[in-house]
Amino acid sequence: MTVQLVTGILLILVPIAFNAAFFELGRAFDYPDILRREPDEILRRFAAGGSGLLLRWQLLLWSALALLPVVALLPVAFGAPPELASLSIVLGVSAALVQALGLARWPFAVPELARRYLAADGPDADAERGEVTIVFLALHRLFGVGIGEHLGYLLTGAWTLAVSGMILATAVLPFWLGIVGIVIGIALLIGTLEFVGPNEEHGWPLAGTIVPIAYIAWSLWLIVQGVLLIIS
Repeated sequence: MTVQLVTGILLILVPIAFNAAFFELGRAFDYPDILRREPDEILRRFAAGGSGLLLRWQLLLWSALALLPVVALLPVAFGAPPELASLSIVLGVSAALVQALGLARWPFAVPELARRYLAADGPDADAERGEVTIVFLALHRLFGVGIGEHLGYLLTGAWTLAVSGMILATAVLPFWLGIVGIVIGIALLIGTLEFVGPNEEHGWPLAGTIVPIAYIAWSLWLIVQGVLLIIS
């Protein structure tokens, strides 16, 4: 297999795997809407989900990490200029890792918190649940909102712009695909402002609306690249 063919296959499979895991979490756990609900509901529903829910979180985590080989192979498949290739690899690797770090709390930290929350008993039960809730919310805001969402959107958007630059700088894929990527990248960058400044507590509704649409468009954009690389 050529690098171009392998890259094309991965560009199709990775976003499909990510969206399949995302869909399964939505079906089984009401994700991502449940992220904005009270910790009591989240922890109880998480515990009730059992090993099946844990596996779904693992699949989403693995699909985020699966972006790493795509990031490494794309510049080679495009024959991109060295400076642009290096920039895209740094941004893409960083994007994949922060997304994975943001997701890792679900299969590794939240199960223990959910067990302790449900196991709280006796006269100190409310205090124990309060302590668990504080830890959960801290992880939720730091790894979810801060790392997974804010830095994840920022670096994914920046990587998307870098890939668009490679498309425009080479003749491997159509010019228009680079323009589409620029629009998607800018939309993801706007999404980084959802919980910034005055929006920190409740979020900016416009950014919250843009991000899901941008990620669907981003997934389709990657798949189209993959198809064109395979048939070119």
